[in-house]
Amino acid sequence: MAPAVVRRRRRGKTKTRPGDLATHRIVRHNVYTHAFTLDKEALVEFTECERTWIEGLNRGDVSVADRVFTRDCIIHINGSPEPNLGLNAFKEMIAGLLAAFPDLRLTIEDQVISGDKVATRWTAEGTNNGAFGSVAATGRRVRIGGLLLDRVVDGKVVERWEQWDQMGMLQQLGLA
Repeated sequence: MAPAVVRRRRRGKTKTRPGDLATHRIVRHNVYTHAFTLDKEALVEFTECERTWIEGLNRGDVSVADRVFTRDCIIHINGSPEPNLGLNAFKEMIAGLLAAFPDLRLTIEDQVISGDKVATRWTAEGTNNGAFGSVAATGRRVRIGGLLLDRVVDGKVVERWEQWDQMGMLQQLGLA
């Protein structure tokens, strides 16, 4: 059995392809392939936290993290000076990013669910109209992409692995 695949389009519509597991119930775990059977309610639970997070960021509301992540969640960010962040440090980092890019808009492009994990491919666009760390605003627009892998328990993220195109962003800002 393959994992359920959800495709998100720009207008927030969700589509599943025929044969996806999105209409089945989590009733079985195949110990040889680690495949799960998912029902619609489980699919909604897994993707709801991602949707809530993205909508909060698009409003500039970092406090939504308290509804999406557990207090003891660890966020692993590839290429970050501090690669393993707690929730408060992660919120501070995101608040700095939103201050540097006040019009930042994120879009979920794809999601794949397997077991208690949700993989999300996203894109973000925004204009650097605020200080970005020690660098003054450039006024340049950027478009970047990234990947998330979240472990979700009881509708909340308990652990996240994240990678995004940091070099591409720096190049678009004229900083690299």
